[in-house]
Amino acid sequence: MLITEGRLERIKKVLEKRQKDLQVFSDNITNPHNFSAILRTCDAVGVLNLYYTYYGEEELINQQITMGSHKWVFYRKVEDRETFLKKKKEEGYQIVATYLSDSSIHFREVDYTVPTLIVVGNEIEGVDRQVLEYADKQIVIPMYGMAQSLNVSVATGIILYEAQRQREEKGMYDRPTLSQEEMERIIKKWSVDDVISQKKMESSLKQFKKLPEGGK
Repeated sequence: MLITEGRLERIKKVLEKRQKDLQVFSDNITNPHNFSAILRTCDAVGVLNLYYTYYGEEELINQQITMGSHKWVFYRKVEDRETFLKKKKEEGYQIVATYLSDSSIHFREVDYTVPTLIVVGNEIEGVDRQVLEYADKQIVIPMYGMAQSLNVSVATGIILYEAQRQREEKGMYDRPTLSQEEMERIIKKWSVDDVISQKKMESSLKQFKKLPEGGK
């Protein structure tokens, strides 16, 4: 065992609250602060899987923002959006995208207790139109000020906490959505595999720092 019993018990309790069928898709959010804040909120409300597309080169994870939460959420890069979204529909997910249009509805009108993929988009251009074609619902957060939009990480947080509220009311946090086998596999990854990988990386960095100038 590479972690303490207390840490292991904490991981188990967290996994019992994880909402396997509440997922987020970040469509080319490019600001590391925004992406990291979304990831941190995902962890806070029990989202296990955050998917994303990203066409930049800058590192998206800002650990000062995530405060370690990036270790407890699976964030996976999507290479082919259409294939990914088709698969989610086949799996029975409703796809809910943040987008202002004539057909958009109030974000609280959505039932988030069914399998849901929440799609949020780029800071400037929003959700790509190709992605919107797969959306079952387009949602908006009402705005009563001069500004007509919120920061994407703030908007995502508002929507996720509405999803949490609905799921709490139905008692969905009181029963695990992950199977025992799934939880055991994740516990192994978080408590053993990831710890070993981290130690190997730290060891490699120490060895690198010991090398004389020029790496010889």
